[in-house]
Amino acid sequence: MRPEKRTGEQGRWSSGKKLGVVLRIVRGEDLDGLSRELGVTAARLAEWRDAFLAGGQVALKSRASDYRDEEIARLRAKVGELTMDKELLELFFERVDPAHRPPLRRVSK
Repeated sequence: MRPEKRTGEQGRWSSGKKLGVVLRIVRGEDLDGLSRELGVTAARLAEWRDAFLAGGQVALKSRASDYRDEEIARLRAKVGELTMDKELLELFFERVDPAHRPPLRRVSK
C-alpha cells in the first residue's frame, strides 16, 4: 500500500482503506512503522484494529433468524400486554374498594 501524503490525521479514510491498513496490522506489520508511514497515530490505528476485531467477533456469534424469533417477539409483546392489564386491574380494585382487593399471588423462590 502506497503511503498517502497527509499532514497529521487530516482527511477522511474510507472503510476500504482502513480495512487494508488493519489487515496489514493483523498480518504482523509494525504498528509504529505504519503510523509513521501513513501519518496516522498508533492509537488511531489500534482503534481501527480493535473495532475490526470486535465486529468480526459479533459476526461469528450471530445466527440466522428463523420462525421462532418472530414467535418469541409476539409472545413477549403478549406478556407485556397481559402484565399491563394485570397492573391496571390491581389499581382499579385498590381505588374502588381497598378492603376487597384480590390477594396478590407471590411466586416462591
